[in-house]
This record gives sequence, C-alpha cells and structure tokens, in this order.
Amino acid sequence: MTEPSFPPLMAGHAASGAEDPFALASQKAVLGCDAGLIVHNLASDRLSVALVCAPEVPLAKAMTMLPISGIAFQNALGALAPPEVAVHLQWDGGIRINGGRCGHLRVAASTNDPTTTPDWLVIALDLALWPPSDVETGTTPEDTALYAEGCADVDAVGLLESYARHALHWITRWEDDGTEPVHSTWRGLVHGIGDDLSQGSLTGTFLGVDENFGLLLRDAETTHLIPLTTLLETP
Repeated sequence: MTEPSFPPLMAGHAASGAEDPFALASQKAVLGCDAGLIVHNLASDRLSVALVCAPEVPLAKAMTMLPISGIAFQNALGALAPPEVAVHLQWDGGIRINGGRCGHLRVAASTNDPTTTPDWLVIALDLALWPPSDVETGTTPEDTALYAEGCADVDAVGLLESYARHALHWITRWEDDGTEPVHSTWRGLVHGIGDDLSQGSLTGTFLGVDENFGLLLRDAETTHLIPLTTLLETP
C-alpha cells in the first residue's frame, strides 16, 4: 500500500497492526507531540485516522473541530466519489452515506472544562470500507460501508490524503473567518433536524444547534441545550 503524503504543517504516523489511532494519537498528545500529527491505520475493511490539534480557544469553542472534521470528510469524499453519493453528518459525530450509518467521529481533549483552553484535542474518524464478514446481509439494515455505496473506485489512501487537506483548509478558514462559514456549511449536511432524537437520557425534537454547536432538543416541557463537550471520550 502506498504511503500517504500530507500537506505542510501535518505529519503522518502509521499505526501498526490493530493499534487504535484515536488512543495512540491521544497518548502522543499527552507526551507533547506537535499539532498536525495524523495517526492512521488503513486496513482492508476500515479507514481509521486521528488528528492532533492544539486549539488556542476555550474548549467550548474548540469543539467546533468536530463539525469541521465532518465537513472535511464530506468534502474529501465528494471530490473522489460519484456525484450521486450523499454524505450527511449526525450531531453526535455519526457519518451517513446514502442514508446508511458508515462511520463515526470521536473527540478527546486534555480537559473537560468548557472554559479552559485545552493543551491538546484529538479528533478521530473511523470509516467502514467493507461490511464485516461475520455479519449476515440484512441483519443491520441501517449500517453500510463505503464500497457498498457506489464508491468502489475510491482509493483509501487518496481519501485519507484528501481528508487531511480539507481538514487543514477548514481549520484555517475557521481561524480566519470564525464559525459562520462552518455553521452554514454544516447545516446543509446535518442529518435529522426536525426529527425525534434521543441523546443521553433526553428525547425530543432536534431543533438545531447554538453558536457553539450545542444540541437544541425540544421535549414537551422545554428546550434543552446539550453542549458538544458531552461527546468527549477518554480513549
């Protein structure tokens, strides 16, 4: 497999075997690696990648990296896939291709305090290229895989390289122009606005998001605001 090449300000690190790029990138961030490190693992049936960032804003605003990464993936696949392939983004990081669940974005940071500027933040993307061989067809109708959705000619290395370029572009645009371009682009890609949605212990109608992409969920009594920081994980 061809080694991926990345734009300036980014550096690649190939995970070995079954290493999880999300966990490995988080470990390297704790040890003080440079921002822009991309840890990747390209298996025959999955693409997994994690990007180390060093935000200069409080965590509540830095979490904008989650929708930015979703937009970057949509842009990357849109440049390589047939035009009829549709990508939509769930608020919680889920990625849908042609309506089916195909991947997920995850996020970790050095702090969970929304008012503190994190030392590091890691965004990870995990994408199914082929359905698991041990799953019978039709048993999970909502799940799909990239190559089952008319994207068999999309090269995984090329997709990884394209994702990195688009992520860098959107990070720079966010830093220069603020969240408005991110909001307007993400709104055109988001899945499920106006539908019923369960998040944690709450269920209601997905109304949209606030300025920091917090989820606005309306139930019979009130509208709840669920901040993106609730999605933080510990790898």
